[in-house]
Amino acid sequence: MTSLTASTTAAPDRGRTIAYWTATGVLGTEMLVGGMWGILRIPYARETLHGLGYPDYFAVLLGTWYLLGGLAILAPGFPRLKEWAYAGATIVYTGAVVSHLAVHDPAGKVIAPIAFLGVVFASWALRPASRRLASPR
Repeated sequence: MTSLTASTTAAPDRGRTIAYWTATGVLGTEMLVGGMWGILRIPYARETLHGLGYPDYFAVLLGTWYLLGGLAILAPGFPRLKEWAYAGATIVYTGAVVSHLAVHDPAGKVIAPIAFLGVVFASWALRPASRRLASPR
């Protein structure tokens, strides 16, 4: 009976861990790559920001914080920094949705930031205790 109980409780933990690392890997990779694109001002990033009405320098500013946020989310430890990184990612993706809607971009342009916002929430909600702030109690 003990082995049955152990195997049934381990499976949900394993599934949660896989889901967490999948979401976190996708999020971290997107933030690192997107951050580098902004810092390097590649044409795609520059054209996207111009289309939304943002100046050139915004790509470097946003890219730097985006890259640092991706590093914070992927790095071990630093739970408070991770909370800030998740908050920053939420602001970036909601800002992207609002920006695309404000310039009347087609609905297809809003799908990716909404999807990544879902990935942010999944990564945040599924993070293990070692990556959370300690309870104040």
